[in-house]
Amino acid sequence: MNTNIISKYLQLLRKKHNYTQDELAKRLDISRQAVSKWETGAAIPDLEVLLKISKLYGITINDILEPNIPTKKITDFEQLSEVPENELREILEQYDMTSLVTASMGASPEINNLLEKLFPDVDYKMERNRIGRVRIDEVERIQQEIVSVINLRALDSELL
Repeated sequence: MNTNIISKYLQLLRKKHNYTQDELAKRLDISRQAVSKWETGAAIPDLEVLLKISKLYGITINDILEPNIPTKKITDFEQLSEVPENELREILEQYDMTSLVTASMGASPEINNLLEKLFPDVDYKMERNRIGRVRIDEVERIQQEIVSVINLRALDSELL
């Protein structure tokens, strides 16, 4: 369960159904602040509210907790260079540098060069040494999260 993806997906669902945070809160009989916390990743709805959300949107709770994000922009971490640099930087700034450097450990030299260009203040070699060895599934998890966030953002842009 990835709270970053869930929070962005909940926000996308709300916008897709043309609800403001206030309107959604009223429909679910909760506070607007609760909706805001979900959408910023500070909290996840409890089971009872997840059930209400799933009924409201006509999806399953599992669809909310493990969303299937359609490919709108990229399918793979190696395609980061296809995302405009200003947009990519804005997305990647959401991640702590340890996660970003960990994701770069499984990337091609081209993608590593792009990341170093976007974040020149980061000493990637020193960070890699500090992090040490990382399981490949951890690298892949972070890379897939970044790809999903990019695709969610593309979906969100389509709604505007």
